[in-house]
Amino acid sequence: MKKKNFTVLLATLALGAALLTGCGSQESTADDAATAETTENTETTESADSAADASDTQELETIKVGASITPHAEILAQVKDKLAEEGYDLEIVEYNDYVLPNTALEDGELDANFFQHQPYLDDFNAENGTHLVSVAAVHFEPFGLYAGKTSSLDELKEGASVAVPNDTTNEARALLLLEAQGLIKLKEDAGLSATVLDIVENPLNLEIKEIEAAQLVRSLPDVDIAAINGNYAAEGGLNVADAIAVEASDSLAADTYANVIAVKEGNEDSAKTKALVDAVLSDDVKTYINDTYGNAVIPVF
Repeated sequence: MKKKNFTVLLATLALGAALLTGCGSQESTADDAATAETTENTETTESADSAADASDTQELETIKVGASITPHAEILAQVKDKLAEEGYDLEIVEYNDYVLPNTALEDGELDANFFQHQPYLDDFNAENGTHLVSVAAVHFEPFGLYAGKTSSLDELKEGASVAVPNDTTNEARALLLLEAQGLIKLKEDAGLSATVLDIVENPLNLEIKEIEAAQLVRSLPDVDIAAINGNYAAEGGLNVADAIAVEASDSLAADTYANVIAVKEGNEDSAKTKALVDAVLSDDVKTYINDTYGNAVIPVF
């Protein structure tokens, strides 16, 4: 009788152990399955996020714009985020001359450029056979006369040297400024195409030195005064407030020499062009220009 009871007890213990082993195995399998599912879901989510990020990057269409460093590239930088919201990645290519940004635009390397005024653009097209057009006037940079070896116009002596830009339109602008200060007199019909050959009166026999616009600031130690474009003056650390004379706000230059955004002919109404123009001609950009540059850069929109 005791032996039978002992046998039954052993059988019961064995059955319990088997049941416990089975439950443990089922729980382990369930835990493993849950872990695997979580890992799979995490990997799926990460993959989806990565794909979404890649998709967002691919959706941005590049707008490549050539610009002078100051103030043009700085102004363009203010609209980079706004254009990103519109689906465009603004790439700004900086130039320190007046030729390459136009040839690059003509050759299709750029979508637009922003560095020049309309008379220069017209003159460049005529001389080089390019097909570039203005799509927006943005700002006016007063041209200034800056002191070199002579600190004021009253101190200029006989034969004093005056540096001016050597490109046609900016040279005329410099000569008109000299005329406005009573230093020279030009032919009555010279206007915006004036050159040194149009000088009919030069009381001080000023020596007019034609120098590349980008080099004018560097020329100051070697000349008495220099007529310098606003952007090159700023890049060279000069402030329009330091100029010994500047173009009047109601001058012919102010009406004529607004800096423009230019594109290649045929692209005036492209989606890229419209997005760029809308972004630049905004109240935010106008406020930025006024707050940042004062009287050195004047919005015209």
